[in-house]
Amino acid sequence: MNDSMQKIWNKRPIIISGPCSAETEEQVLETATRLAATGKVDMLRAGIWKPRTKPGMFEGIGTKALPWMASAKKATGLPITVEVATAKHVEDALQFDVDMLWIGARTTVNPFSVQEVCDALRGVDVPVLIKNPINPDLELWCGGIERLQKVGMKDIGMIHRGFSNYGNTEFRNAPMWHLPIEMKRRFPEMLLICDPSHICGNRTGLQNVAQKSIDLDFDGLMIESHIDPDNAWSDAKQQITPERLAEMLNDLVWRFENSDKKEFLTALAKLREQINHIDDELLTLIGQRMKIADKIGTYKRENNITILQTNRWNEILAKAFVKGELLGLSKDFITKYFDAVHLESISHQNKIMND
Repeated sequence: MNDSMQKIWNKRPIIISGPCSAETEEQVLETATRLAATGKVDMLRAGIWKPRTKPGMFEGIGTKALPWMASAKKATGLPITVEVATAKHVEDALQFDVDMLWIGARTTVNPFSVQEVCDALRGVDVPVLIKNPINPDLELWCGGIERLQKVGMKDIGMIHRGFSNYGNTEFRNAPMWHLPIEMKRRFPEMLLICDPSHICGNRTGLQNVAQKSIDLDFDGLMIESHIDPDNAWSDAKQQITPERLAEMLNDLVWRFENSDKKEFLTALAKLREQINHIDDELLTLIGQRMKIADKIGTYKRENNITILQTNRWNEILAKAFVKGELLGLSKDFITKYFDAVHLESISHQNKIMND
């Protein structure tokens, strides 16, 4: 990685933008020029090869568009990044000095495809980002990272672009924020970028999703932009103009993971200590609850009573919803919490029942 790219790689936040697809040379150059003029963008992106859901949809210009990206880089000074899914893609992209590559969600789901890309990257000094798999499977995401590490890639980052789930209406790809948070826990030093464009599938939600990712300590954004979004050849609804991108970035509240203010650190330490004590009390209480569940399991076994008592469980949930609302707890949280406790209780009773 050259010095200029190393500087960008270490920058926070990193802003990557450009069209969903490279359509024409003029479109790529004008997009790059207008993005550079905003002074807000660190890298230019564009889809060269487009994996599409159905045949007959626009699948990208292909290798022919790489010289357009190279020209845009030369004209604006913006480094360029493209998606790769095969060894040939990697070879062609590197031939045109693409500064960074990314592996797309539809590729991440297939270990054979990821390995093919990794083998093509062996011995190459170029940063690589890997998007989450299209389905919510963290082990596949981790597996892709580990495959890159095993071929010697040093500069690896993650892109959160949301997860496909049947029946979802609010988002094109549900963010499922707890999953990238878990990836951040597993790889705390690794770059994590949010792709609000693919999460939203529309323009209206971009700013809210981008702000949410910033609040969760993501390291940057990848947002699709186009000189004429309504007439884009792919994903028209989720693209915005370079100028609108700049406005959105200006309106975001950028937050930081740490502060050196003594007053803040002192107050935070006290509050965290309170949370630690409460967590200890909660665990103690849950442990006591399970001991009572064990006794109930024993009585059920002796009297040939089933473990699951649906009416009793519905009563517990109904009371919890009322109490939770008074305490400012959401119904969704109450459901998840009590489901987890209930499953643990069933597990305890099952062991007693079948001992």
